[in-house]
Amino acid sequence: MIRAVIIEDEKTSRDALRALLGRYCGEVEIIGEADGVRKGIELIREKKPEVVFLDIQMPDGSGFRLLEEVREEVFEVIFTTAFDQFAIKAIKYSALDYLLKPINPSELVAAVNKLKRQEFRLRAGQHIEALLENLRNPEQPRKIVLNTAERIHVVEVDHIIRCESDNYYTRFFFTDGKTLLISKTLKENEELLREHHFIRPHKSHLVNLKFVKHYSRHDGGLLILEDGTRVPVSRRKRELVVETISHIGTGSWP
Repeated sequence: MIRAVIIEDEKTSRDALRALLGRYCGEVEIIGEADGVRKGIELIREKKPEVVFLDIQMPDGSGFRLLEEVREEVFEVIFTTAFDQFAIKAIKYSALDYLLKPINPSELVAAVNKLKRQEFRLRAGQHIEALLENLRNPEQPRKIVLNTAERIHVVEVDHIIRCESDNYYTRFFFTDGKTLLISKTLKENEELLREHHFIRPHKSHLVNLKFVKHYSRHDGGLLILEDGTRVPVSRRKRELVVETISHIGTGSWP
């Protein structure tokens, strides 16, 4: 069984989540509930759950404040929240899960199944540290959490030179010459990194414009990067790439 607690100020929301877990996720055992930050902190320290279903906004503070107070504890966290653009962005960059209210049963099942696949590595510590740091600059988070089969990596977005598709995986290339193979598609990573001035010039490539040296018209179009990498530009992306490259250094982006 997966030992879980629910921290949510609205009783109707706690009851609804408990009912959904009972109906669709029989492997989850609810060992406690709390209706706010202070009681939630006490509950986590007393019960030592493996998973915390955590509301973001509560009358006596935010779920993020709670996480700061229980850094010594080790657990997974799944946020439950109404739509909050900046909070959700920070959560995504930190590779943590969230469920939008009203909670969709299929999304709840997917989140629980993800926990089971991870076999309770209880990796929340690094993820939460990255989350709390990103929340200090919510409009443009600076760190991203990348999970490989062996470990968790918290990296600076500005240190990513490019990403390359590898079937259903993505290989990241960094300024220190290292690479990481991540079990997310290139499209998923593009959605996260687009606002950091990454461009997808080809279906298999995602490039940080910060490291583009110049555009070459040879071989149908190439982006030449500062490390010497030659990234192909597809015919349908050529116009967008040329327009975007022309804005480098101006601070204005198409």
